[in-house]
Amino acid sequence: MIRLALGIEYDGTEYCGWQKQKNSLSVQYCVERALKKVSSESITIFCAGRTDSGVHALGQVVHFETNVQREQSAWILGVNHYLPSSICVRWVKPVDKDFHARFSAISRRYCYIIYNSCIRSALLFQKTWHYKKYLDINKMINAAKYLLGENDFSAFRSEGCQSRSTYRRMYHLHVIRKGQYVIIDVKANSFMYHMVRKIVSCLVRVGCGEKPEIWILEVLKSCGKADAVSFIAPSSGLYFLEVKYPMHFSIPSSGVDELLPEY
Repeated sequence: MIRLALGIEYDGTEYCGWQKQKNSLSVQYCVERALKKVSSESITIFCAGRTDSGVHALGQVVHFETNVQREQSAWILGVNHYLPSSICVRWVKPVDKDFHARFSAISRRYCYIIYNSCIRSALLFQKTWHYKKYLDINKMINAAKYLLGENDFSAFRSEGCQSRSTYRRMYHLHVIRKGQYVIIDVKANSFMYHMVRKIVSCLVRVGCGEKPEIWILEVLKSCGKADAVSFIAPSSGLYFLEVKYPMHFSIPSSGVDELLPEY
């Protein structure tokens, strides 16, 4: 029995999310089905982070166990042959038995893309959040500073979150404007259910002038006692960028730093 890790990229538009669900098409189902075709075994995969319906990924990492021996290129080409065009295996690597895609991870990184224009984009409509009102990113940058470090993020999770602890360590939270695009780049040890999308929705309320910068701190300190974050940013603009692991596992990079360097 060998354990393999895969790097997976996908467009989440047409899926119910990562996790398998009855009567709905998921990314996990498609990958496991393709792996079964290649290995002739029933395979269960474990992922680094479950993404919601409509959320995309550049650097999802999964692992699974199999009795089948294949060249790495054979796994990649074979699995991709049976995957829909919206899902792609980018790399495969044998890993030690103590590697776990979720529990071995030391950080996760997401970005959220807002198309900030009064006119929507036909091509990017399902890949961004089209927000018409102008966003002042200086206000958003100042507000984002309140969320750095280790905090209780109870106010930024949704009902149904199964996480035992609500404390998370935020390593960076950058807000960048590139023309009509506002990009929110966030990295933490882990995230709770809807956490990134709720943070984005709060930053947008500050950026459009609806709330002052200090309001973000007030929301954080409320620890969810008041329903201050009732709106969740749409899933279409969210991208799971990468997962970091201890160096001894030698997990390949997603290559995202070429697009969004860590300043």
